[in-house]
Amino acid sequence: MILTVCMSPSVDVTIELDQLNVGKVNIVKSKTLSFTGKALNVAIGVARLGGDAYATGFMYNENGAMFERALDKEGVPFAFVWNSGRVRENYKCIDKKSMLTEINDVGGQVAPEKLGELLQMIRGFSARSDVTVISGGLPRGVDTAYYREIFRTVDPHSLRIADTEGAKLFAALEAGIDLVKPNLEELEETLGREFKDKDDMLAGCRELLDRGAKTVLLSLGKDGAVITNGTKNYYCKSINVAVNSTVGAGDGMVAAAATMLQKGADLPDILRAGVAAGTATVTTFDTISFTRAKYEEIYASLNVTEFH
Repeated sequence: MILTVCMSPSVDVTIELDQLNVGKVNIVKSKTLSFTGKALNVAIGVARLGGDAYATGFMYNENGAMFERALDKEGVPFAFVWNSGRVRENYKCIDKKSMLTEINDVGGQVAPEKLGELLQMIRGFSARSDVTVISGGLPRGVDTAYYREIFRTVDPHSLRIADTEGAKLFAALEAGIDLVKPNLEELEETLGREFKDKDDMLAGCRELLDRGAKTVLLSLGKDGAVITNGTKNYYCKSINVAVNSTVGAGDGMVAAAATMLQKGADLPDILRAGVAAGTATVTTFDTISFTRAKYEEIYASLNVTEFH
């Protein structure tokens, strides 16, 4: 089983426009609501690959039932720690040039006792899980050290994947992580510097390895991704596809990587699967995940190369 932990769910309102005109009236061409969260997207991706996923994390009373229905539809079982209030709403505007403008709300608050309740659930569920994925932000007011506490709670027999950034990532790394998946922008912001070439990128990845990661899967967006364990470095270029939405692409990459990690795959296969799932996700507009058919089509066309 692959356990995914979502600490900050969101209602993603994806709006398609001809052009985003700041300070003027904009006419919506289409609108899609997704009941999501990074770790929930990962669980859905795992399920679409035929894997056994289980979702947990924080949820909110006023509109949480819509998330339950969305997971039921995908065949993903779940158990949440419930809180008062509503799930936050994020707005993502996509224009005809495939430019994405995001307006993200912050997560609601959770009572202090709920933090301990989630730790207990993770302790129990991770004992039955081959892989545990924890990704995304934190509820309002929760210290970044909670990321370290969560990963230290995960059963030692479960492989650990983190997909977050900044102080949250540093806190997670203190607990030891089997795989981290930043994108290039997140890595630059986390380490506080710009990467101008592959040597800079590898140096940044090695810093995460030195801090406690065993493997770094670095997403380069439309250019593909890099994976390294500090000894071996591999690159996989993506293929050109029609980009309908970049929402959930990183989560698709994590879902495929987790599935491959569960199977004991080597670095090139983890990388290839991650790029295939991330690329397949951007071809969809009305869903936050990929179809298995598109994933398999893209996977078959990708090549992985080693570099130094």
